[in-house]
Amino acid sequence: MNVSTPAGPRLLLILGLCILLGIASYSAYQLYSFSREQHQIKTDYSNINNITFGLFSVTQWRDEVSSIVRRQVQHLELTPQQKKQLRREVEEVMYTLIDKAESLLNKKKKTIGGKIKKFVIKTFVNTDNIRSKVPGFTERILRKIDGPSGKRKLSNLAMSKFDDLRQSDYIDSTAAANQAETRKVFNRYHAGSVAQLNQLLAKRLSVIKSAMYMYSFVMIGTVVAVLLLWWMLRKHKELHRTLFIMSLLFAFVFLVVGLTASMIEVDARIKSFDFVLLGEHVVFENQVLFFQSKSILDVVRVLLKQPAADSIAVGALIFLFSVLFPVMKLASAGIHLLGRKSVAENRFIQFFAFQSGKWSMADVIVIAILMVYIGLNGLLERQLAGLNIKSDLLTVITTHNTDLQPGYIIFICFVLFGLILSTILKYITPHDAH
Repeated sequence: MNVSTPAGPRLLLILGLCILLGIASYSAYQLYSFSREQHQIKTDYSNINNITFGLFSVTQWRDEVSSIVRRQVQHLELTPQQKKQLRREVEEVMYTLIDKAESLLNKKKKTIGGKIKKFVIKTFVNTDNIRSKVPGFTERILRKIDGPSGKRKLSNLAMSKFDDLRQSDYIDSTAAANQAETRKVFNRYHAGSVAQLNQLLAKRLSVIKSAMYMYSFVMIGTVVAVLLLWWMLRKHKELHRTLFIMSLLFAFVFLVVGLTASMIEVDARIKSFDFVLLGEHVVFENQVLFFQSKSILDVVRVLLKQPAADSIAVGALIFLFSVLFPVMKLASAGIHLLGRKSVAENRFIQFFAFQSGKWSMADVIVIAILMVYIGLNGLLERQLAGLNIKSDLLTVITTHNTDLQPGYIIFICFVLFGLILSTILKYITPHDAH
């Protein structure tokens, strides 16, 4: 290849820019894919650990209380004072039964059969002898109660009410919904328990976060390289048109990712709820109160699906000024530079190429999202702080994870890169610029 001819440098420039564009496009695809996966994982996590299915679930509380009662009964240990009291009460019951039986026996019988039975019992049964054996019987009863078999029977007796509740007509609708959702999510991630699922998701999210930032920085690096080329080739006017058209492709890639990848996440949760019941701790961890993760297109889609006319109008305006206008601006800039003079100086093309920037809301969206992020951070911090409780019987610790996502960084880069390209176009255009 002869680089001394005008075609040589142009071909080398196109080849180098195509390589950079391929890297940027691949990184953009990976960033988008990881963003979608992260959104799905965090949505599944928030559904499984939602406060409705945990702290506010009747079934969860019933199971926790049942476990505590069962452990309390199975590990029941009578103190010497309790054994003494129980022995006295058992003896009183047995003496009462003997007295009752003796009174029934001494009752006058009217029939011959009754008189015969009374005679036989009084002849062969000595109630005084039975009374003398009451302490021995009582000791054997206490040993039976304090043994493993007795504790097991007491446990079954204590749990009978909980079993009745479980088999009753009462239905916890949240538990039914949670079971269906849990089975679906467990199958998706091949998990066998909530604890195992949370561990798997936490590891995967850590990998995804690192990958997303890595691909974001790679994309930013390609644009920095393009700007360096502009600086290096600022005096080679014959290459400006090629460089500008390729730069528009870079801007388009950034715009697509900026519109489709998540830009902000709002996550509020109760990190730990520790309640002391019957001397044992009932603990609920990471109970999600609220979670949302949205891209600009997600916001537009949600607004357009609302029945209210004002929501639809807002969604249409965001789509018009933050999606359609930037696309038209990029396309018009390319048409203005490559088209014939009559096309390049068309009012429609001129407007979008040079004047639509002040109508576009892309920069406004960037600032608005930043302000929302700052505002939500402060608001959630204050509101959740009011839920924090620390006492001997109850401890509540709250937290929130409101984060700006890499999609926000890419969208900022698109806005800044678009402003730079608009300035460059005014200097390199061969037509009138208005």
